[in-house]
Amino acid sequence: MTTHAGRLAKTAPATTANRARPSLGARIASGVGGGLVRVFLLLVGLFWLVPTIGLLLSSLRSPEDMNGSGWWKVFTAPSQLTVDNYQKLLENGDITNSLLNTVLITVPATVLVVVIGSLAGYAFAWMEFPGRDWWFLGVVGLLVVPVQVALIPIAELFGKIGVFGSVTGVVLFHVGYGLPFAVFLLRNFFAEIPRELLEAARLDGAGELRLFARVVMPLGGPAIASLGIFQFLWVWNDMLVALVFSDSGSQPITVALQTQVRQFGNNIDVLAPGAFISMVVPLAVFFAFQRQFVSGVMAGAVK
Repeated sequence: MTTHAGRLAKTAPATTANRARPSLGARIASGVGGGLVRVFLLLVGLFWLVPTIGLLLSSLRSPEDMNGSGWWKVFTAPSQLTVDNYQKLLENGDITNSLLNTVLITVPATVLVVVIGSLAGYAFAWMEFPGRDWWFLGVVGLLVVPVQVALIPIAELFGKIGVFGSVTGVVLFHVGYGLPFAVFLLRNFFAEIPRELLEAARLDGAGELRLFARVVMPLGGPAIASLGIFQFLWVWNDMLVALVFSDSGSQPITVALQTQVRQFGNNIDVLAPGAFISMVVPLAVFFAFQRQFVSGVMAGAVK
């Protein structure tokens, strides 16, 4: 009986080890599958970058070369590459002013939405005031209002208060339409913060503003970064709102490029470098904050 128990004790660890370690075929299949997935994702990423690469190479070719052949011709004739188009772009006052206007519109619209949305999201999540839930339902209801519905009424309002056709008017419109989504996103994220953590900070004498700045903002960093990226990309790439609310002195790069097409036809030596600059800035912002963006998107998915 003792011998039988000893045999069981010796075979049990071996059986457990065999079950824990996958077979050779399973390990080979897992390695091949992971390699194939990586190759597939790499090909998808390269395919996604083809338009950007093509636009970059087109912006480095003369108009004659662009009219004569495709951008892939530079791989067999690299002597076509030149920076003359970017020199012409810097000499074009409409384009350079529009780039400055784009920055003056995008940065304040992004910062204001993030700051106001963070404060409002914290208030809806953790502060008690009359009608809080009804006010939040009203904010959520604003998410379904199309931008096109408000263009004419707000244009008339801006005309009466004297901000129509200015950078201020474009910024105000983007802030107004960006806040509902910002409040909705950040309120839901801030509501997941443990109540005990906030109560401990209050017991230590922290007021609401200090609690928001020292506890809530650091914990909400991923969501705030995601919101900032969304807002920046939306405002930078916007054309409809800028086309309606800006004039020749306040138009951003998207409207300026469209104006170049209308006035000069195939003005490719200015359009190609201008379009590439307009495209590369959002790409740089996204890749610079992609880790925070992924963290913010996945926040709350796993408890």
